[in-house]
Amino acid sequence: MRTKVSVLFLLTGVLFAACLLISNLLASKIIQIGPWSAPAGVLIFPLAYIINDVIAEVWGYAKARLIIWAGFGVNLMAVVFFMLAIYFPAAPFYEHQAAFQTILGSSVRIVIASLMAYLMGSFLNAFLMSKLKVMSEGRGFSFRAIASTLVGEGADSLVFITIAFFGIFPLKVILGMIVTQALLKTAYEVAVLPLTIWVVNKVKQIEGEDAFDNEISYNPFRLKQV
Repeated sequence: MRTKVSVLFLLTGVLFAACLLISNLLASKIIQIGPWSAPAGVLIFPLAYIINDVIAEVWGYAKARLIIWAGFGVNLMAVVFFMLAIYFPAAPFYEHQAAFQTILGSSVRIVIASLMAYLMGSFLNAFLMSKLKVMSEGRGFSFRAIASTLVGEGADSLVFITIAFFGIFPLKVILGMIVTQALLKTAYEVAVLPLTIWVVNKVKQIEGEDAFDNEISYNPFRLKQV
């Protein structure tokens, strides 16, 4: 049985994957925001969680699960081709191999940290958005969006920064980065919440969708249920 999806859903999924890919490219740089340090991916990655909220709220957990795995596949494919490009010898006149490798040649540790953190955070976010919607009978979107983001972003930051930087930076710095990144991402969500609410309502109106996951499997690997 074939499942039809709308053009708007596909475009939302593409935007989600683009945010993930860009955030991973930015993550190798540590930026300073006031007295706090955080990976530069914090500049765009929260947008992926907002899109995740929109998908889970409008189309439901099953569609969010599909998009999460699609985003994972896109990022994994990007990593593979980055590695291949680095592996092949540069042309004699190409003088930027070292810079190319520095930007795109994330260590295996960074790649594993990024992919594991992404899956953990994204699935927690989508699960909470879906579960809280059913429990609240669709009320309190603002609370659900912020609560799911806080948990999802917290888990993502904890997993990524711990795996990527443990033993490289002092424990105090790592803990500070985890807290800073999680709070900054959640603050991002709060700041754009009015826009998120407007987008959710507009998409619901256009799509004629407002999913309630009353009979859904929350197994992350059950992709046949879409």
